[in-house]
Amino acid sequence: MGEDLAGTVSYLFELGMLKRARRTGWWIAGVRDPESIAEHSFRTAILGSILAAMEGADPARTSLLCTYHDTQETRIGDIPRIGRRYLTAASNESVTADQVAKAPDAVAEMIRSVVAEYEQGETLEAVVARDADKLECLIQAVEYRHQGYADVQRWVDSSRSSLKTGAAIRIADTVESVGILDWLR
Repeated sequence: MGEDLAGTVSYLFELGMLKRARRTGWWIAGVRDPESIAEHSFRTAILGSILAAMEGADPARTSLLCTYHDTQETRIGDIPRIGRRYLTAASNESVTADQVAKAPDAVAEMIRSVVAEYEQGETLEAVVARDADKLECLIQAVEYRHQGYADVQRWVDSSRSSLKTGAAIRIADTVESVGILDWLR
């Protein structure tokens, strides 16, 4: 019970930055007030659980991988694809290790293992989580296009071409045929 939780609480405060940090690629497309990293991660986690159910993967594990997939961006930012040509960033695993270095061992190990599994991309849950990340980007692009941002098609196309699972591909196909406000009916 005498466990020092200051490192864990510091990590939680750090993750709060994800609610304020914007996804920078959308600025390139002209979106004035793009979604935050936390907003992206939330829908990615939901998508991950749905895709996992459709693909026979563990929905809870997949959602967990999705939840942590961009947490390193508190330290390295959301580097757009074009920026990656010019920068060499630390691995997400090493950023995560620094982020949780002062957390209790059980907490740090859980977070490090989740990030490592996502980054290695070898388990079915990791493959599905990566598809959820790309599919969320595709859905967001379609929503921005509906709002009048015309230069988002490259995000739709690149996200679509990155999908690996049948479930993600089927949902991507359906995204283009369903109106974004059809849920109101």
